[in-house]
Amino acid sequence: MPTPRCKTPDSPPPHPATLPEMAAALPPPAALAQVGVVCTDPLRCAEADALAQRFGLPRWDAPPAAGYWLELNPTHLVLCNPDRHGGVWAEFVEGAAAHRRQFGGGKGQPVAKAVGLKGRETLDVVDATAGLGRDAFVLASLGATVRLVERSPVAAALLADALTRAQQHPDTAPIAARMTLIHAEAQDWLANLPAEARPEVVFLDPMFPEKGKQAAAAKKEMQAFQQVIGDDEDSDALLLAALAVATRRVTVKRPRLGRPLVGATPSLQLIGKSTRFDVYFSRT
Repeated sequence: MPTPRCKTPDSPPPHPATLPEMAAALPPPAALAQVGVVCTDPLRCAEADALAQRFGLPRWDAPPAAGYWLELNPTHLVLCNPDRHGGVWAEFVEGAAAHRRQFGGGKGQPVAKAVGLKGRETLDVVDATAGLGRDAFVLASLGATVRLVERSPVAAALLADALTRAQQHPDTAPIAARMTLIHAEAQDWLANLPAEARPEVVFLDPMFPEKGKQAAAAKKEMQAFQQVIGDDEDSDALLLAALAVATRRVTVKRPRLGRPLVGATPSLQLIGKSTRFDVYFSRT
């Protein structure tokens, strides 16, 4: 399948449509770039309307002259800003996801060990900072049932598109069936979980500001997400919320040299070349 490309606008955008009134929609954080949904495939404009309504995003008739937009083309939903980087999208069927699914090392992969999946047939996991869903998909491909909680409407829309495509492909449909997308503020959502819905594991991968050389080398996904989603500055509080509900453990993915969240000492650490997993065993 060809790589989706963002159409560079050649005229100013129309005024964004009024945001739909949706009690469940979460407003984007202040000072972040506003992002609307644009459709470049006439056959998919009804889908674009539905995505915008579901996630409380504005529906634009054309891309803006500058800045970010979500573009629904014939194959993908893509986060675009040609002035900064190429398109960003979530992908579970092709490319790196397919390679990792086939050759990634199974339950011996670090993330599988970190959540306690090795030696188990299945596991109930909440990924409370879902992002583009890569780790969640790996865990689901190894048998875990994963609830992907994402507060950003932009990231949630990208995940919804990727899950739809995965559900329609025979190689990934059984995996996608074990993944459920929840558009919510994770800290509040965890605090309101009924006892019977508490997960065995909560997985966290907070996004932090990049500095110095790391900022210059940041991947395009990170550049885009920091502009339209922002950093997870409440990650310490999110860890405490996760520890209150996880019945087995909370696993936090961190840069290898990053500080532990909340300044607490993890029960266990799995340290790789650039990434570290801090594991906190549950006492509940």
